[in-house]
Amino acid sequence: MEAKKVEALLALARDQLGIKESPPDSNRVLYNTWYYGQEVSGGAYPWCMAFVQWVFHQTGVPLPARTASCSALMRAAQKKGAWVTEDFRPGDVVVYDFSGKKGAPVHCGIVERVAKTGVTAIEGNTSAGNDANGGQVQRRERASRMVVGAVRPVFEEKEDEEMTQEEFNQRFCTAMEAYRQTLRDNDSSAYSKEAREFFIEKGIVQGGGTLPDGSPNFMWEDLMTREQALTMAYRILQMLGKAQGE
Repeated sequence: MEAKKVEALLALARDQLGIKESPPDSNRVLYNTWYYGQEVSGGAYPWCMAFVQWVFHQTGVPLPARTASCSALMRAAQKKGAWVTEDFRPGDVVVYDFSGKKGAPVHCGIVERVAKTGVTAIEGNTSAGNDANGGQVQRRERASRMVVGAVRPVFEEKEDEEMTQEEFNQRFCTAMEAYRQTLRDNDSSAYSKEAREFFIEKGIVQGGGTLPDGSPNFMWEDLMTREQALTMAYRILQMLGKAQGE
């Protein structure tokens, strides 16, 4: 499963080779249009990360964050335990500091091949004339000294755990009880205030236990059983019978 996902991702990235922003130096390219939801043009829209985000989105592989910033993706990956600094693999999102000081990332790409001396990656917004803002999708070879690290995506989908009917029932009951606990308080809407006060005064609703402050807990938002509904109906009938006998 993982190998097929990686190959599908790389196949899509390879299909983009040669695409350029148009006009040159405009940052007007389909990856930016997709990312920002509109056609953009001008200086503040470098698109190496937008290209990466587009490829991963199209192939249904999640990244740690949706961002157009190499540094932001790196920080998100570090926080989620998805950051590696060695043993890179095809499909990793590699980030570079071209100074070789391994400082803040300035560019990124999708690893296609790994060699002893570095990586070959498919990158957006690059060219031989400008590594980090060249305006094209190209295959580039990068030395290991330029690589700050890489985001390790999750390609393999976890299979649903098999469970017995008894296990399902137990989990459902546990979850339902936990949910009902959140409803067992006196939260209620203002529109029902008069009706609630009437039912309390007449003894039709008597509550179930007390709140931490000692006041009756009427559990207004909790679910109602047939048994509870019949009891309330019986109390109403009793009240009406007494009223008729006066």
